[in-house]
Amino acid sequence: MTRQPVELHVISDSTGETAVRLVHALEAQFPDQDFEEIRHPRVETVDDLQLALNRAKGRPAVIVYTLVHPELREAARALCRRYRLHYCDLLGHPIEAVAKVAGVAAQMTPGARAPLDSTYFKRIAAIEFAVKYDDGVGAGLHDADIVLVGVSRTSKTPLSMYLGYLGYKTANVPVVKGIEPPLALFEIDPTKIVGLTIDATRLQEIRRQRVARLGGGNQRGYAELLEIYAELEQAEAIHRRLGCPVIEISDLSIEETAARVIRMVDRRRAENGAKAEAPVS
Repeated sequence: MTRQPVELHVISDSTGETAVRLVHALEAQFPDQDFEEIRHPRVETVDDLQLALNRAKGRPAVIVYTLVHPELREAARALCRRYRLHYCDLLGHPIEAVAKVAGVAAQMTPGARAPLDSTYFKRIAAIEFAVKYDDGVGAGLHDADIVLVGVSRTSKTPLSMYLGYLGYKTANVPVVKGIEPPLALFEIDPTKIVGLTIDATRLQEIRRQRVARLGGGNQRGYAELLEIYAELEQAEAIHRRLGCPVIEISDLSIEETAARVIRMVDRRRAENGAKAEAPVS
């Protein structure tokens, strides 16, 4: 029996990254359940809040919110109860608890940033790593936390950058027709490798748009469907040799793909008894 996807509505008066990280941790606890993440950033008024919750009303939804101002938190609680929505207030109780113990009132500043610390610099280092070892450049495969393998235009570069933002040092290796991947790819820890693939016609559409932007030239074969099928078959063969899991990214956002990559790597490391490095929080 196919389970209906659970909608996870992330509501924030800032970017929502705090709530999204928790949502990803929640999803990892339900590997057989499908989820749809829906973000509502910059919710700053009750009207904004009502618009966001109207999207979830009557749906199989859970509301996760990080709202600083007590008035907005109270409005969120009241509206969720009125609409019979399950909800989780991530900031309300922790703010109240810390204020009570510390004896100091919270500043109640939406989007307030913590001071620069080792976590911040780790994130910057991971982003720099992704830039340095993009598209098979350099010899960073052994040092990477995650290695992505796929044909051109399977979102390897933006995905590597986003994973870097989350604190994972990510390298990516392109699959190019007729060219053998670097030997190091078959020597590194296989649990950190994830393959990327895409529907052939979707890839053709993406590549045709790219060729048009670049002015055409001699790149016609790059977007030919038969050539694309051949590339995808070569990628599939390499994925089999590596024994790595593969994600079909045709209809996934970068955030969704990143969440799946992280889950796959963490799960494989756990199965192999390796301790995965904690992500940047």
